[in-house]
Amino acid sequence: MMTWQAVTSPQQLDFISERSHQVPCLIFKHSTHCNVSSIARHRLEANWDFDSDEIEPFFLDLLAYRKISNEISRRFDVFHESPQILLIKKGECILDASHLDISVEEIREVLMAVGF
Repeated sequence: MMTWQAVTSPQQLDFISERSHQVPCLIFKHSTHCNVSSIARHRLEANWDFDSDEIEPFFLDLLAYRKISNEISRRFDVFHESPQILLIKKGECILDASHLDISVEEIREVLMAVGF
């Protein structure tokens, strides 16, 4: 089962960066008024098969926290999209995907490629 941790302050990005040195962290930027975003979220949750010690999932309500989304784009050097996932490992974004390219399979492939 997937247990999201809400991102509600820019300081949490520091925590995510630091935490990603112990365990990969996933940030899901979700637009609560977008059907595609809802589909992407549902696909993630329905197919999530990671143990809690393998990856930590974080959830950003893009509409409520747009400034944090902008900071994510700046900090991890990615173009803003919605919906979007960023997989953070050792403080770096090793995967960003958006829309219907968001999948558990892609996350697993990238983790395997970097030796996790």
